[in-house]
Amino acid sequence: MKAITPRQMDILRFIRQYREKFGYSPTMQEIGDALQLSKVTVFEHVGALEKKGLVLRGDRHKARSLQLSDDVEFPEDQHKATRIPLAGRIAAGSPIEAIEQSESVDLEELFAGEGKNFCLEVTGDSMIEDHIRDGDYVICEKRSQARNGETVVALLDSGEATLKRFYREKGRIRLQPANAAYEPIIVDNVRIQGVVVGVVRKL
Repeated sequence: MKAITPRQMDILRFIRQYREKFGYSPTMQEIGDALQLSKVTVFEHVGALEKKGLVLRGDRHKARSLQLSDDVEFPEDQHKATRIPLAGRIAAGSPIEAIEQSESVDLEELFAGEGKNFCLEVTGDSMIEDHIRDGDYVICEKRSQARNGETVVALLDSGEATLKRFYREKGRIRLQPANAAYEPIIVDNVRIQGVVVGVVRKL
């Protein structure tokens, strides 16, 4: 990743954390308020990050258009190598029937899960704004509970599985896609099979 200043790294971290918590990007003003920077200073830093290809802005006329590029690397996200079972494929579009397989994927510099992690191949583009594309592999921690904003493998009452951001609100559960072309899935109950902890892309 291209060299950046500590303050620019703070901005990248804040954008990621904000998107994980709320499911959409912060405004320039919210970044400034959180990091105690003027709005002008935030614009300057974001502009520099854009030139380095680390921040993308889909529509400059929209307040929440900031996205992190796939080139962003956080020092704290370095992980050990391991071999993780390929459990099947997961829909990032319309839900599909869950599949179990006996294949495995040999991945380097990934999370060492000590048997608690599994791998799914993504089909569909409903998580594209979170940089999860069709054909990517998501590494998931086996868990039955999730916090708001986490990306989960959700098993619906119909027996279908889907990959979405999880939000519990007002007695219901919202499974939120990261693609404006898709509507959220609203359900009363859902079984969490795992929480996404990493994404791997084949070039």
